Amino acid sequence: MSKGFDMELFLAGVMTGSPATRQRHLRQAMAIQTAIAARWQRNNPWTWKRKHLVWFLNHSLNLKTEATRYYYRLTVKLIAERLKKSWLES
Repeated sequence: MSKGFDMELFLAGVMTGSPATRQRHLRQAMAIQTAIAARWQRNNPWTWKRKHLVWFLNHSLNLKTEATRYYYRLTVKLIAERLKKSWLES
């Protein structure tokens, strides 16, 4: 059995802020990872494309409040920064 992808280690270099903020980003990144893995069987962020993150923001969060969507967009920006991608979202 293979070990799961360590999202905390993946984001460690780009996460800043208080411990509560870091935990929120980690929790949200793991939720994003779970949703993308369920939909596209891509558990590893290194295999993600922009469309996967856009899908998550548009479909998984469509019934959430604007504040929740805002915080998830911040986490997506951290993931894009870690992947060294310029997936800026409007």
